[in-house]
Amino acid sequence: MNVAVNTLFYLPGEVGGSETYLRETLLAVAKNFPEIALQLITNKENDTPLREQFSAFPQISFSPLPLAATNRYARIIAEQTSLPRLLKKLRPDLLWSPGYTMPASAPCAQAVSILDMQYRTYPEDLSPVARWTTHALVSMATRRADVILAISEFSRDEIVRETGAASRLIHVTPLGVDPQFGIDVGIARKEKVISKFIGSNSPFLLSVAHSYPHKNLPVMVNAFRLIADKIPHHVLLIGKPRRGEAVLQQALAAAPEGRVHRVEGVSREELIALYQASSGFVFPSLYEGFGLPLLEAMLAGTPVLATGSGATREVGGECCAYADGRDVRAWSKAMSDMLHLDDPVRGDVIAVARARASRFTWTESAALTIAAWRAALK
Repeated sequence: MNVAVNTLFYLPGEVGGSETYLRETLLAVAKNFPEIALQLITNKENDTPLREQFSAFPQISFSPLPLAATNRYARIIAEQTSLPRLLKKLRPDLLWSPGYTMPASAPCAQAVSILDMQYRTYPEDLSPVARWTTHALVSMATRRADVILAISEFSRDEIVRETGAASRLIHVTPLGVDPQFGIDVGIARKEKVISKFIGSNSPFLLSVAHSYPHKNLPVMVNAFRLIADKIPHHVLLIGKPRRGEAVLQQALAAAPEGRVHRVEGVSREELIALYQASSGFVFPSLYEGFGLPLLEAMLAGTPVLATGSGATREVGGECCAYADGRDVRAWSKAMSDMLHLDDPVRGDVIAVARARASRFTWTESAALTIAAWRAALK
């Protein structure tokens, strides 16, 4: 099978979980299914990073388009015009578009991944023009694609509800988690990263999310403020400013001075160490198409508190604690309960969560993805 991969949406460091989805799926396909040729159609921003990551695989080739994808509307136009012209030259069996949108027509079968319908449920995450454009393109994709890939049962149902897509065309391909999150990095490494980002070796709670409104970060910060005088913990929040930043800043301004730390980005190695070193992982998101950070935290061996919204219960099962994401007091109590677990109970929670997380592998996700590609060819 010769598969062209539409990476025009991908801006390194800017597209959140979509970046992990693209990178890990490609890596799993390349490592485990070498008989599949992958032609990556790249943009100016991602061509070099993708070549650095995948040039070692002989079955992967690169076809750059002279497109700066930071210009969203130029990217949309190129996807509908330049990309189909390029496909006529490349002659793949299939085009896979893993970033929600795809060409209206192409000289080959098409598979599109729609990770969630967050922009419909939480429209404030996007500008009015971006919302309208996104929905028009996503709706067109659900009508024109030979198959649609969703990353959870929840997302599949959302796609059907919001676009009227035929359920029979949707293949659910759950994500995986990198086993590296479960390999202990050692006390010295953990102490080093804690000191770097917190300034001391104080215990801390970890949260990983950009400040989109649906990520609901102010509730977590306000809940921490209610219990801060009863615990020695700090909060480390990793994520970039987004459209909910103003409300988050209000919550941060009222937080205990020096106890909540904001970091826009960390390396992968640092993130693994921070997961493993944290006293608990807090994930107040009100909408998730999957919720990959839950799996990462579970495999790293830290207790998890989430809202149960979206696909989070589908991912976390009974291994996570849950609290109403819109109730600050409920969250403060749940955070306190998580931090005061008896050692035997905490150990059991961690063991069961690790076992569940280990069942989510990128190899299995890639196998399901390939099955969907083959269905598209039929």
